[in-house]
Amino acid sequence: MQTVLSIAVDALAYGMVLFIISIGLSVTMGLMRVINLAHGAFAMIGGYFASYAARDLGLGYGVGVLVAIIGTVIIAIPVERFLYRRIYGQPELTQVLMTIGITFCVIGIANFAFGPTLKTIPLPSMLQGSVDLGFRTIATHRLFSIVCGLVVAGASGC
Repeated sequence: MQTVLSIAVDALAYGMVLFIISIGLSVTMGLMRVINLAHGAFAMIGGYFASYAARDLGLGYGVGVLVAIIGTVIIAIPVERFLYRRIYGQPELTQVLMTIGITFCVIGIANFAFGPTLKTIPLPSMLQGSVDLGFRTIATHRLFSIVCGLVVAGASGC
């Protein structure tokens, strides 16, 4: 029974991360009426900025997140002005092909610039460690993901 509960907690944590991502996709595709399959590429850009700022420059997690947001916006604005504006109102297939092309280009540039290895972001001290649930311990950052997912679900009325 402990194994089943452990798997359930891990599944819930990963499921909440996927849920938060899907809410973002719903907003992008539902409200904005743009099929944007390059969202992952922009998340990757933000991750590289955050990793570089927090790990390589030693600026800390919070500053790394701010650097990631600002850096991604600086890159995203010209991409939106020169590429995305051309596909607003176009057929869905055109939007899919353009955004997949953007994704492939960003992946290639990131692979060239940063290399093919994984980059990590050090967790802030409040998300390090683990919490004892009685039947198992769970990493604090996973528990944080579950709580965030529940908050988003509650706020969105799901």
